Amino acid sequence: MASLTYELTLAGLAVGSAAALTGIGLVVTHRATGVLNLAHGAVAMICAYVLRQLVVEWGWPLPLGALVTLLVIAPGIGLVLDRGVFRPLALLGSNPARTLVAAIGVFVLLVGTAVLLWGPGARDDAPVLLGDDPWAQLGAAVALACLVGAVTRWTAFGRELRAVVDNRPLAVLSGIDADRVAAAGWAFGSFTAGLTGVLLAPYVRLDPYGMPLLVIEVIAVAVIARMRSLPVAVAAALAIGVAQAQLTRLHPEGWAGPLVQAVGANLFVVALLVAALVLPGIGGKGRDALPPPVPGARVPGGLWLVVGVLFLLPLGFAGSDLQTAVQVPALAVILLSLVVVAGRGGQIALGQAAYAGLGALFTALLATGGVPALAALGLAVPMVAVVGLVTGRPAIRRHGLALALATLAVGVAVSRFVLTQPYATAGLSLGRPAGLSDDRAFYAVELVVLACCLVLVAALRRGRTGRALAALRDHEPGAEAAGVPVPGLKLLAFVLGSALAALGGGLLGMGLRAFDPEAYDPVRGLLWFAAVLALGADSLLTPLAAAALLVTLDAGPHAGVAAAFIGLLATLTGRIPPLTTLLPSGPAPRHRPRAPAAGTPPAVTALAGTPRAGTPPGVTPQVGTRPAGTRPAGSPQAGTRPPRTRPAAAGPAPAPRLRAHGLTLTYPGGTTALSRVSLDLAPGRVTALVGPNGAGKSTLFDCLAGTLRPREGRITLDGTDITARSAHTRTRLGVARTFQRLAVFPSLTVEENVRLGEERGHVRGGPAAVERSLRLAGLAGPVRHRAAADLPTGTLRRVELARALAGQPHTLLLDEPAAGLDAAETAALARILAALAADGLTVLVVEHDPDLVRGIAHTVHTMEGGRILS
Repeated sequence: MASLTYELTLAGLAVGSAAALTGIGLVVTHRATGVLNLAHGAVAMICAYVLRQLVVEWGWPLPLGALVTLLVIAPGIGLVLDRGVFRPLALLGSNPARTLVAAIGVFVLLVGTAVLLWGPGARDDAPVLLGDDPWAQLGAAVALACLVGAVTRWTAFGRELRAVVDNRPLAVLSGIDADRVAAAGWAFGSFTAGLTGVLLAPYVRLDPYGMPLLVIEVIAVAVIARMRSLPVAVAAALAIGVAQAQLTRLHPEGWAGPLVQAVGANLFVVALLVAALVLPGIGGKGRDALPPPVPGARVPGGLWLVVGVLFLLPLGFAGSDLQTAVQVPALAVILLSLVVVAGRGGQIALGQAAYAGLGALFTALLATGGVPALAALGLAVPMVAVVGLVTGRPAIRRHGLALALATLAVGVAVSRFVLTQPYATAGLSLGRPAGLSDDRAFYAVELVVLACCLVLVAALRRGRTGRALAALRDHEPGAEAAGVPVPGLKLLAFVLGSALAALGGGLLGMGLRAFDPEAYDPVRGLLWFAAVLALGADSLLTPLAAAALLVTLDAGPHAGVAAAFIGLLATLTGRIPPLTTLLPSGPAPRHRPRAPAAGTPPAVTALAGTPRAGTPPGVTPQVGTRPAGTRPAGSPQAGTRPPRTRPAAAGPAPAPRLRAHGLTLTYPGGTTALSRVSLDLAPGRVTALVGPNGAGKSTLFDCLAGTLRPREGRITLDGTDITARSAHTRTRLGVARTFQRLAVFPSLTVEENVRLGEERGHVRGGPAAVERSLRLAGLAGPVRHRAAADLPTGTLRRVELARALAGQPHTLLLDEPAAGLDAAETAALARILAALAADGLTVLVVEHDPDLVRGIAHTVHTMEGGRILS
């Protein structure tokens, strides 16, 4: 027994050493460039193939082939990726999500290239570099980690690397060549990928799909290390490797035995799933989401007619065998699920292949059990939707890169533990429904199903749900502030996406008349995601074009063409627009401008007599009761600078509605942002917070708005504790906010932005509330129909304010509302705020402009060091 334990430990150390090398490469690349390099496994696979080509096919000596592969080819791949893919994205200021898409594109491109060069089959004659001694592999991994640690800590280059990681712009200003640091990071990361590949190749299946997926699984060690700590990454890799080897001695019996064995043999997958769903995620909220789609004109009906005719052609001109054509509508339905999740919802979803595979598997299981094929498919779709609900709940708490890893982990886990396991797939048969065995009949039914799904997804663009999804995609914090229930909406997108993927997966299995797990492996899911993003994630034409393209290229004489082409397009993301935006397009739908109400001024320079959002019918707001020292709107001096005299409070201050009681908040690392802060906000008064940067103003503001939750203290609204209420819930309770950095939704028009605030706000006021808000902000003219992406900062500030007012709040929180405004726009803003306060609104302003504060504030609080001093 002791001998067996020792042998298994040695085997585990060998696997763990290779995983440690992967973790080292990923951590160094991420620290030097900020990129989560999902293409690491594909680089490892390419280098393993290159070494085999040099040694086995061309007869080179192993030492020479290894030196060329590891010291020339591998670093060269890294340098090419840096100069050709990721440095241009860095110069364009691309966010982490866009670089992740490019990394997925590189992954797909390298896989496709390997298939083109060496074929899709597996090779079992890869040369052994370090022999069978696991201690040599362990020594290589530990030595490499120590070398990297020493260079990082004790050399000038290491200091430059740490400086670039901490603050790249400041490092550049200090004279550091950040591009050189990034290039070195890519070269070293590719070297470790190559070393991993040549060490693993003799012991695992060397093929274009298996090895990249295996390396993706061991990304878990880098995630556990938070993409920063090399010792943690190495220790985690060795521990998981040894534990996985020791678990192979287990042979449990009973119905759960095969599943337990599968878990034990794939412990890195379990670690990836736990690290992605449970441990703190990498990335940040709102900083690494998919960018909004490129705005485009409406697709003309003529183009849809052409597409429809092309999809009908196989029924009229093809022969009786439509084995290739029947795959296109089914795959289009699967890709349509990515349009819902990634295009409409803006979420990075890399696990849709798993839901498609489950749809096919459940359909096959039910059909094998005697359920008619169509009924089996109808039952499989809601079953997978439930799986999407269960797996989506923990995933939706993640953002950007962390969400990508979570969805990828779910996809890999479903593939490893369900789709490829004999206990789940043995003895399955999947045929077509009765009466649809003929390819033509089945293809016609598929077209009908595809058309219905397109209509369903098209409906998501319209109405309240469509505007809410667009807001979520464009600016998630802004959507929360507008009252959108972000977690529920994300979950809706994931559930609907999983249901569509299951429907397409079941149709694909029926079309092929078999359940094929390889048709739904995670690598294929990455290919589908790259195709949708490259062609245009928010276009209904994308799934149709991508499905036809992928199936047609894969059916050609050369395997791998589809992956290589789609990968090349995805690597160019950020530099070329999505291909569907280049298609001929018709004019955008015409809006008939509504005439403003009689007597309504054309702009905000004349606000007297204009009712504010939320004023009951028949009640005239007291706009004329202006603060002392201000000039009437429209006076000769109006529009120059805000008034300098602080308004005088009329009578005793009313009882506060929103109160903060002893708020304390400490950030990770020990920095105290708030220390027992209390604040009262009363109706009809403007309260201002002033103080230097870092004083805690924004932290207090975010606590009141619901974006942050204090460690101690509570927040009450009319005496009710709302400390635990979310941001969108507080909006519906009547607490609206704006942002220091503009939070508008560029894919929506001005009117749609404002309408979203009315639909999700405190009180549903209908079109009248929208009209009042538009008029109050001077947006009732033709500008109401323009996309927010095309407007200047001053107009967008008014759009954000109008959206907040359209929900008829009683409390308005403004975070530096004058940021980016000129003197005339600031003066107009002062008049709006004075009118709102005179009408009974509770207003809190965080502002650095002393003239604006003196002109509008009844009460001014000074903050410093996380405390209110006065």
